[in-house]
Amino acid sequence: MVKDILGDLDSDSFVKLLSKLIDESKYVQNNPPDLIPEEDRIVKHVLDSLLPYSTQTGGGPLIVKHTTYFPGRGNVIVEYPGTVPGKILSFVGMHMDVVTANPNDWDFDPFTLSIDGDKLRGRGTTDCLGHVALITELMKKLGETKPKLKSTVVAVFIANEENSAISGVGVDAMVKDGLLNKLKDGPLFWIDTADKQPCIGTGGIIPWKLRATGKLFHSGLAHKAINPLELAMDAVKEIQLRFYRDFPPHPKEQIYGFATPSTMKPTQWHYPGGGINQIPAECTISGDVNSILRVSNLLPTGLKFNQFVGSQLLELLVIDVMKKLQEYVDDINNNIERLESRGPVSKYVLPDEDLRGSLTISFDEAMPGVACDLESRGFHVLSKATKEVVGHVKPYAITGSLPLIRDLQDEGFDVQTSGYGAETFNGSVPCQERILSAF
Repeated sequence: MVKDILGDLDSDSFVKLLSKLIDESKYVQNNPPDLIPEEDRIVKHVLDSLLPYSTQTGGGPLIVKHTTYFPGRGNVIVEYPGTVPGKILSFVGMHMDVVTANPNDWDFDPFTLSIDGDKLRGRGTTDCLGHVALITELMKKLGETKPKLKSTVVAVFIANEENSAISGVGVDAMVKDGLLNKLKDGPLFWIDTADKQPCIGTGGIIPWKLRATGKLFHSGLAHKAINPLELAMDAVKEIQLRFYRDFPPHPKEQIYGFATPSTMKPTQWHYPGGGINQIPAECTISGDVNSILRVSNLLPTGLKFNQFVGSQLLELLVIDVMKKLQEYVDDINNNIERLESRGPVSKYVLPDEDLRGSLTISFDEAMPGVACDLESRGFHVLSKATKEVVGHVKPYAITGSLPLIRDLQDEGFDVQTSGYGAETFNGSVPCQERILSAF
């Protein structure tokens, strides 16, 4: 059997390669304009591992292509040919950039791999340099052992996953150029999650800003002010109550195993500044609505849930949510004297001055969610393999957003997502440690 030919992961080789990749992690942090990653630093190590088993060097069957759209920021496509034309499966999403890391926030150097028993520690150990190393080792083993497979196996290592400020660099550019078209003929496994189980759904996001306008005055005479901070807090509470009433959970959320429900919540405060004894004239609360799946309560008959999540109908529901939030704000403005307040002088209307507090809401670009096709061959194969290796299969979903996966679905790819390396925490910083045996 193929699994007997390939054997288990060569831990020593994997850790050696991962150590080289983590050494480069400082240079592949993605936060433009300050930090623009140099993914070719990672590409070099991938090519060093795979080219000896490639057709380019005559050392093996691997077809390796280094594709670059921006200097120093390459992608790598690796193909192991199968015996049956048209049969194919692919591993995509192993990105060669990482999120930023401030060494002052870490208990150890995040840009050097450290090993503590079964724990691998450093920036990118799973997100996603650990996966880069893992799939590199897989393709290397295919090149070494040359098993006869019916399906062609393709691995696509990508640039520029962690930040969308700069486009046309990674998978989006390759899709646009048609370099991945043949991957539509089989399941595409996006390898960029964790915990060894299929991740079958992600939430969408609607970013919002709620601006509260009141009346500036000295805090010692609060009865002469309209406090926008209090107005914003009371308004957000009322908006949340109405949101959860109008958008109850969709039954499919349980089937997809979302770890958290959909939410409408504040995440940021901003006000113009001033003294501690001054009630400001305005403030802004920003936040988001997570998981478009929750508001998908109008699923048309005959349309699969995953098709719905990736359809224009979902975009209409996004508009519906925005419309509802706007209606809430308009109603609060029209009846602001009825809004629950916080004491005898926490009032949002000053009749003697003919002044009323007011609210305005605005929205940034929304990103719809993703639901993988649970009826596809790719999902069934992934589930079977997970159960065989891990001992059980328990698909889950998250309310974070993965726009690149959504884009691939829209282009006609059968995307399934998974990832390896059990996540642990050291203090408050995630992604510091990964468990080697979970790869």
